[in-house]
Amino acid sequence: MKKKTIIILAVILVVVAGGYLGIRAMLSNIESSFESLKNTPPADIDLSVIEDGVYPGSYSLFPVSAEVNVTVKDHAITDIELVKHDNGQGKPAEVIPQKVVESQSLDVDSVSGATHSSMVILKAIENALLSAVNDGVEDGK
Repeated sequence: MKKKTIIILAVILVVVAGGYLGIRAMLSNIESSFESLKNTPPADIDLSVIEDGVYPGSYSLFPVSAEVNVTVKDHAITDIELVKHDNGQGKPAEVIPQKVVESQSLDVDSVSGATHSSMVILKAIENALLSAVNDGVEDGK
Protein backbone atom coordinates (compact mmCIF):
# COMPACT_ATOMS: atom_id res chain seq x y z
CA MET A 1 0.00 0.00 0.00
CA LYS A 2 2.82 2.41 0.90
CA LYS A 3 4.62 1.71 -2.40
CA LYS A 4 1.40 2.41 -4.34
CA THR A 5 0.93 5.75 -2.52
CA ILE A 6 4.51 6.80 -3.32
CA ILE A 7 4.01 5.95 -7.01
CA ILE A 8 0.74 7.92 -7.14
CA LEU A 9 2.39 10.93 -5.45
CA ALA A 10 5.34 10.72 -7.86
CA VAL A 11 2.99 10.68 -10.86
CA ILE A 12 1.05 13.65 -9.48
CA LEU A 13 4.30 15.55 -8.90
CA VAL A 14 5.47 14.86 -12.47
CA VAL A 15 2.11 15.98 -13.93
CA VAL A 16 2.04 19.18 -11.85
CA ALA A 17 5.68 20.00 -12.67
CA GLY A 18 5.08 19.35 -16.37
CA GLY A 19 1.99 21.53 -16.37
CA TYR A 20 3.82 24.33 -14.59
CA LEU A 21 6.75 24.21 -17.02
CA GLY A 22 4.38 24.10 -20.00
CA ILE A 23 2.44 27.12 -18.82
CA ARG A 24 5.66 29.06 -18.12
CA ALA A 25 6.95 28.27 -21.61
CA MET A 26 3.65 29.35 -23.19
CA LEU A 27 3.58 32.63 -21.24
CA SER A 28 7.21 33.33 -22.12
CA ASN A 29 6.45 32.76 -25.80
CA ILE A 30 3.43 35.08 -25.65
CA GLU A 31 5.46 37.80 -23.93
CA SER A 32 8.29 37.56 -26.46
CA SER A 33 5.75 37.84 -29.31
CA PHE A 34 4.32 41.02 -27.76
CA GLU A 35 7.84 42.41 -27.22
CA SER A 36 8.62 41.78 -30.88
CA LEU A 37 5.39 43.52 -31.90
CA LYS A 38 6.11 46.44 -29.56
CA ASN A 39 9.55 46.92 -31.12
CA THR A 40 8.19 46.96 -34.68
CA PRO A 41 7.27 50.48 -35.78
CA PRO A 42 3.93 50.98 -37.53
CA ALA A 43 3.97 51.07 -41.31
CA ASP A 44 4.23 54.51 -42.88
CA ILE A 45 1.06 54.53 -44.95
CA ASP A 46 0.48 57.18 -47.60
CA LEU A 47 -3.21 58.02 -47.34
CA SER A 48 -3.06 59.92 -50.64
CA VAL A 49 -2.97 56.61 -52.54
CA ILE A 50 -6.00 55.13 -50.79
CA GLU A 51 -9.33 55.42 -52.55
CA ASP A 52 -12.57 56.14 -50.70
CA GLY A 53 -13.99 53.02 -49.11
CA VAL A 54 -14.35 50.84 -46.05
CA TYR A 55 -11.45 48.47 -45.49
CA PRO A 56 -11.56 45.52 -43.08
CA GLY A 57 -8.53 44.51 -41.07
CA SER A 58 -7.75 42.10 -38.30
CA TYR A 59 -4.91 40.93 -36.12
CA SER A 60 -4.57 38.31 -33.43
CA LEU A 61 -1.82 37.54 -30.96
CA PHE A 62 -3.04 35.15 -28.28
CA PRO A 63 -4.90 35.98 -26.11
CA VAL A 64 -5.87 39.29 -27.79
CA SER A 65 -7.56 39.75 -31.16
CA ALA A 66 -9.20 42.63 -32.99
CA GLU A 67 -11.23 43.23 -36.14
CA VAL A 68 -11.81 46.71 -37.55
CA ASN A 69 -13.45 48.49 -40.46
CA VAL A 70 -11.50 51.58 -41.50
CA THR A 71 -13.37 54.21 -43.51
CA VAL A 72 -11.32 56.42 -45.81
CA LYS A 73 -12.85 59.44 -47.55
CA ASP A 74 -10.97 62.11 -49.51
CA HIS A 75 -7.67 60.44 -48.53
CA ALA A 76 -8.35 60.78 -44.81
CA ILE A 77 -9.35 58.26 -42.16
CA THR A 78 -12.85 59.37 -41.21
CA ASP A 79 -13.96 56.46 -39.02
CA ILE A 80 -12.69 53.25 -37.50
CA GLU A 81 -15.24 50.76 -36.28
CA LEU A 82 -13.93 48.25 -33.77
CA VAL A 83 -15.99 45.27 -34.91
CA LYS A 84 -14.52 42.78 -32.46
CA HIS A 85 -12.04 42.97 -29.60
CA ASP A 86 -11.25 39.88 -27.55
CA ASN A 87 -9.19 40.93 -24.58
CA GLY A 88 -8.45 40.25 -20.97
CA GLN A 89 -8.03 43.60 -19.27
CA GLY A 90 -7.58 45.56 -22.49
CA LYS A 91 -10.98 47.26 -22.74
CA PRO A 92 -9.43 50.73 -22.11
CA ALA A 93 -7.51 50.31 -25.40
CA GLU A 94 -10.75 50.68 -27.32
CA VAL A 95 -10.00 54.43 -27.55
CA ILE A 96 -7.13 53.68 -29.95
CA PRO A 97 -9.29 53.95 -33.12
CA GLN A 98 -10.42 57.44 -32.05
CA LYS A 99 -6.78 58.46 -31.47
CA VAL A 100 -5.84 57.23 -34.95
CA VAL A 101 -8.70 59.16 -36.57
CA GLU A 102 -7.75 62.34 -34.68
CA SER A 103 -4.04 62.09 -35.52
CA GLN A 104 -4.47 60.56 -39.00
CA SER A 105 -1.54 58.36 -38.05
CA LEU A 106 -0.79 54.93 -36.61
CA ASP A 107 1.90 56.52 -34.48
CA VAL A 108 -0.20 56.94 -31.33
CA ASP A 109 0.62 56.08 -27.73
CA SER A 110 -0.58 52.81 -26.24
CA VAL A 111 -3.07 52.95 -23.41
CA SER A 112 -1.38 52.33 -20.07
CA GLY A 113 -2.55 49.06 -18.58
CA ALA A 114 -3.84 47.89 -21.97
CA THR A 115 -0.62 47.86 -23.97
CA HIS A 116 -1.16 44.47 -25.61
CA SER A 117 -4.68 45.34 -26.73
CA SER A 118 -3.46 48.73 -27.96
CA MET A 119 -0.81 47.07 -30.14
CA VAL A 120 -3.21 44.47 -31.54
CA ILE A 121 -5.86 47.09 -32.40
CA LEU A 122 -3.21 49.26 -34.09
CA LYS A 123 -1.96 46.27 -36.07
CA ALA A 124 -5.53 45.49 -37.22
CA ILE A 125 -5.91 49.11 -38.40
CA GLU A 126 -2.52 48.92 -40.12
CA ASN A 127 -3.54 45.70 -41.90
CA ALA A 128 -6.75 47.34 -43.12
CA LEU A 129 -4.85 50.32 -44.52
CA LEU A 130 -2.19 48.10 -46.09
CA SER A 131 -4.92 46.11 -47.83
CA ALA A 132 -6.32 49.41 -49.12
CA VAL A 133 -2.90 50.39 -50.48
CA ASN A 134 -2.49 46.96 -52.07
CA ASP A 135 -5.98 47.20 -53.62
CA GLY A 136 -4.89 50.44 -55.29
CA VAL A 137 -1.69 48.86 -56.59
CA GLU A 138 -3.55 45.83 -57.99
CA ASP A 139 -6.03 48.16 -59.71
CA GLY A 140 -3.11 49.94 -61.40
CA LYS A 141 -3.51 53.19 -59.48
